[in-house]
Formats: sequence, C-alpha cells, structure tokens
Amino acid sequence: MTWEAVIGLEVHVQLLTRTKMFCACENRYGGEPNTRTCPVCLGLPGALPALNAEAVAHALRLGHALHATFRPESRFYRKQYFYPDLPKGYQITQGAVAVVEEGWIEIPGDASVRGAEGPVRIRIERAHLEEDAGKSIHDADPEHTLVDLNRAGVPLLEIVGAPDLRSAQEASDYLKTLHHLVVYLGLSDGNMEEGSLRCDANISLRRQGETRFGTRVEIKNLNSFRYLRQALDYEIQRQRQLLERGELLTQETRGWDAQSGETRSQRSKEAAMDYRYFPEPDLPPLVLSEDEIAHIGGTMAELPATRKQRFQTEYALSPYEAEMLMQTRAFADYFEGLARESGQGKAAANWMLGEVSRTLNERAMGIESLALEPSRLAGLLKLVEGGQLNLNTAKETVFPALLESSDSAQAIVERQGLGQVNDRGAIQALVRSVLEANPQPLAQFRGGKTNLRGFFVGQAMKAGDGKVNPRLLNEVLDACLAEGEGRE
Repeated sequence: MTWEAVIGLEVHVQLLTRTKMFCACENRYGGEPNTRTCPVCLGLPGALPALNAEAVAHALRLGHALHATFRPESRFYRKQYFYPDLPKGYQITQGAVAVVEEGWIEIPGDASVRGAEGPVRIRIERAHLEEDAGKSIHDADPEHTLVDLNRAGVPLLEIVGAPDLRSAQEASDYLKTLHHLVVYLGLSDGNMEEGSLRCDANISLRRQGETRFGTRVEIKNLNSFRYLRQALDYEIQRQRQLLERGELLTQETRGWDAQSGETRSQRSKEAAMDYRYFPEPDLPPLVLSEDEIAHIGGTMAELPATRKQRFQTEYALSPYEAEMLMQTRAFADYFEGLARESGQGKAAANWMLGEVSRTLNERAMGIESLALEPSRLAGLLKLVEGGQLNLNTAKETVFPALLESSDSAQAIVERQGLGQVNDRGAIQALVRSVLEANPQPLAQFRGGKTNLRGFFVGQAMKAGDGKVNPRLLNEVLDACLAEGEGRE
C-alpha cells in the first residue's frame, strides 16, 4: 500500500529589533541570565505592554515578500498556559485574524514523490506577531531546572505554512527558502543554534489519492535543517508501520531525540480550547492604513527571486551562478558593486565564486568583514581584461597583496614588476629556448605524444615568471611546434 505524507511547518522567527515586543528591554541574545528584564516582560502586577512598531513593520515586509494579503485590523489575545519560563502565565499573541495572511513561496519540489520536475508553490496560511517565552535550562544543575527570562518578551513572527509539503526533503527546502528570505530582508539573524529560527512540524499520512487528512502528529522545536529531515523521515516510517499493522495513531506532540535518532512522545496534542484565549485587555486593536502598508513595501530592497533573475539577464550569468551570488544580501551587493565598477559582470561573478569565496571560507568570515572594497578589486579585473596582467599572477600574487594592504592593484603591479609580457618577439624567443632545452620531450611530441604540449606551456610560463600573456604564448607555441626544426 502506498502512503502519502502531508506536512506543514510552523516557523518561529525572532525579529531583529532593538527592544522586546511589548517593553523597552534590550532584544539581544545571551548575557548574564535574568538581567534584560523589567516589570512588563516579567508580568508583574500593574505593568502595561506597549506594541513595538518596528516588529509590525517587519511583519509587513515579510507579507510583501510572501505576496500575502494584509488585514487592516487585528487584535492581540492572551494564550493561557503554565510553564516555568512563562512568567505571566500567558503569552500575548495575535488571534483568529493575523496581520499577514494567504501568502506563498516557491520551492524546487521533490520529483521522487510528485512524479514531475519543477517548482512547487507552498501556501502560507498566516504570519502573526507574538512574544517569546523565556528559556528553561535543564543541564546546568544536576538537581534543578534553571530559568533565564532574558528571552521572555522577544518579538516573534510565527509563519504557519499550509499542509502542502510531501516529503522531508521538501520540508527542508521550504525552511531553507524561508530562512534565506528573512535573513536577506534583515528581519532576523536566522541563527538556528541560538534559537532565532526554529520550527514545529505537523505530519500525517494518508493513502495515495485520498483527500481527507490522517491523524496529525506535531514534532516540536526543530532547530536545524538536518534534524528536520531526520525527524520527518523517522516519523513517516513510524506512522507507516503502525498504519500497515492496522493500528490507530494518536494525535500527540512528540520531540526529536538526536542521540537515539527517533521521535518520542511528550504529551497529547492541545486543542485551541485548552489555551482559553481571550482578547488582551491592555492592548488596543492593531489598525493599519493602506498607505502605511504600501509605504513599507516601497522601502523594501529588491526581493531575492527578482534580483536573481535580473543577474541572469543583466550580467549573462547561469541560474547556478546567480543563485550562488544570492547567498546573502551583502554578498549580492558586493558582486553588484564589483560588476558595476569593473564593467565585467561575468568576470566579477567568477572572482566572487572563486577567489573571494575561498578567502572567506579560509578565514571563516562574511563578506562584510573583508578589508577589500569592490572598487579596488575592480581595478585588478580591469588590469586582467586590458591585458596588462596575467590572470594567474592576478590570483596568486596581486589578489593576496590587495587583501593585506590598502594599495591599488596598479600600484602593486608596478612596484613588483608584475606587468604581463605581451611582446610577441620576446615570447617567441622564450618558447624557442624552452624547446631547445627539452629535445627529448620535443622528439616525443613530434612522435605522436601530443599530451606533452601542456608540459611546454608550463615550462614557458615558469621561464617567464608567470608574466607571459597566455593567449600569445599558446599561439607562438603552436607555431613553433608546427615547424620541422621547432623554428619559424
């Protein structure tokens, strides 16, 4: 019997704002426990919340990026539940109407379960604002659970995806796409290890061709793409085995145990009534005008998908090259500055995905920390394009020198005498001397061992200290090798 997985993700994104959701406490990760708190986020009697306007603006930015519908009026509610890291005994969250609803994003789609290649549009049911809880720490004390409330009240945007995903791979691709989007737009730092972005996965199985959903299981607090894939793969297998044995599934909340590689039951799944929602009496409705919503859209940066397509068209790049250049907004900005300054889009892409990326990986840093302005690197590209500098010399000698100084590429080339040799007569003399110095390989070449041509190129480049114009070198070498005595 063939089963189909039905998966939807609830993604919690911590927003990059200066202060918390409803108070003036600093919104920053870490620090001495319980030092970034106040009567509001501690839920002390008489403390009144005040909505963070920048958090609302972030929600609107995401809504524009998700092609969503905006609700001009929405309310906040109290979601009641009791846990040690929830000091108020309730969480303030948006209710039945969210500020952002009915959006979508595209992912590649898993052909192994869909039977066809091509992008798939995944619906977003809603994105609503709420506050985060504190953090319970279970492993710092052998006898007690410790509570840090620095995170209590941090602004969250919960993005509820529709049950449109059909495999663990699609779920991972969806989360990666969403992660890239919120980081690119500057809505969140997206640090999953620190909990800035985490998700809950809802999954059920049904027979192929059925439209009715099966019994849903929720897997809580998955904070990596790998854990998400592993947890869903395990849960699909577990549920399939139970169903094929004729057993009933229980609607429940489960957790992922990375050590054992399995999900484990935590509690029965709550229904909405268990939370005893009621309107937050200390906050007025959130009312947004069409002008306010449009203004946020007008101030947004170019969206990643649009910019990727423009890179392909404007700079004659492949889809893969454009995709790799979009890895972060800062990386894409640097590339565009380099392409504009140098006038060479393709060469700029090659340098970004080659030498620049290698340097960033070796130094374990982002493009923001690279002490090399696009204008200085553009100067190096212009020297190569103009034939004044050999590409190998540019990569192996001048580029490292640019990283370690504030000099221009031209100044480095002149100081070290690295200018490319473009004189045909000088290159011809160099090639002839290399052939004369290697009579045995030359005889083998003329005897049919043509792969020795690369040997002569290498010897000539070595003799010319890597400064020889490679195009002219190859032309002269071929002419010399074609002569009976190796001479013109």
